[in-house]
Amino acid sequence: MRIRYVLPLLIFAGMIALFMNGLTRDPTIVESPFIGKPAPAFELPNLFNPNETMRHTDMFGEVSMFNIWASWCPGCAQEHELLMALGTQSDVPLYGLNWKDERPAALKWLEQRGNPYKAVAVDRNNITGIDWGVYGAPETFLLDADGIILYKLVGPMTPEIWLNEFVPRIAAARGETTADNAGATQ
Repeated sequence: MRIRYVLPLLIFAGMIALFMNGLTRDPTIVESPFIGKPAPAFELPNLFNPNETMRHTDMFGEVSMFNIWASWCPGCAQEHELLMALGTQSDVPLYGLNWKDERPAALKWLEQRGNPYKAVAVDRNNITGIDWGVYGAPETFLLDADGIILYKLVGPMTPEIWLNEFVPRIAAARGETTADNAGATQ
């Protein structure tokens, strides 16, 4: 008879503990199951020349970044000036994935704002986005020279995120003791 009253209380207490744990977590941090794993394979048309392709292996050989963006994305516009600065002030190559976008709109967007990318693949149907676990644009992945994903940023890049999250990981991936050579931008 006692269990009849105690069991619902225990279940209720467990639910309260679960909800309290959820309230203490930062909702902007999305854990990626891809951290520490090889970059998912892809071969997609190049934005600038659809007869050419970009492959995931194009990003291998040095620490690099892979930025998911679209012309319709407000967060992409927000981070674009910083990406342009990183393109000229950092020695970390930036690759792009134009995601769920129209090619003419994407080309016009880069023409107007500038192109920080070494190469841009087109994923209009979100096949590669799904493989990479993309939630939305913008997202930026940091890869080591072997194509292992080191970090995933969901949302726009900021100078603080660049300095606090990317620069130390870039230095570590290169075996550097300081981040001086990672292209710190203010």
